[in-house]
Amino acid sequence: MTASAGNMAQGVAWAARELGVPATIVVPDGAPQTKLDAIARLGGTVVKVPHERWWQALVESRFDGVDGLFVHPVQDERVMAGNGTIGLELAEDAPDADVVLVPWGGGGLFTGIASALAAVQPATRVYAVEPETGAPLTAALAAGAPQEIDYRASFVDGAGSRALLPAMWERARPLLAGSFAVGVDETAAAVRLLAERARVVAEGAGGLALAAALSAEFSTQVEARKIVCVVSGGNIDADRLATILRGEVPS
Repeated sequence: MTASAGNMAQGVAWAARELGVPATIVVPDGAPQTKLDAIARLGGTVVKVPHERWWQALVESRFDGVDGLFVHPVQDERVMAGNGTIGLELAEDAPDADVVLVPWGGGGLFTGIASALAAVQPATRVYAVEPETGAPLTAALAAGAPQEIDYRASFVDGAGSRALLPAMWERARPLLAGSFAVGVDETAAAVRLLAERARVVAEGAGGLALAAALSAEFSTQVEARKIVCVVSGGNIDADRLATILRGEVPS
């Protein structure tokens, strides 16, 4: 089992199907239907809970009433190692990259990528990107220690939370060049730009890195010739995507 808004859930459901074992996926009640449908197609059993209960499962690495192995979507070292292969590919394909921008949900994607780059391409700076509606990492960097913040749900469902997982703060801190928090308007604009210019369908979290790269804050704070933006998922409901393509922001 795992607890995920939908992307990691699909990987666990697929692996369980290949192994011939059941998979239970705990998802927050705001998870997009397209992610839930994908989990079901792969044979996973979905358990929808309030966001607070879902976050508790991440903190405790378990969910009452479900037995079996809990595959943590963020701080499992094997999951982070898998994410690290993205960093190795970046080092191979973009050895002259000055900056890599990575969406931050719980920190597992960032830590995996940044760890790999630190080992093979240490001159590349890696920044995390969060939605302004839930940016605990940015708050922690400003304060010098983890802070609990106000969290507001948004269409950026794969990133943003009210707090950091303590283990991820310790792992990520030495790898961080910094972080950026971007608004939902800017994120929607980035999702639209990816669709219109690159023909890439990105979900909200997948648009965060590009939104940061296009921001005035980034251009005034970071000197970089070559920037890599990690687009971390394309699971977005059709009605939300249509809203964004019309130039609006999903509620």
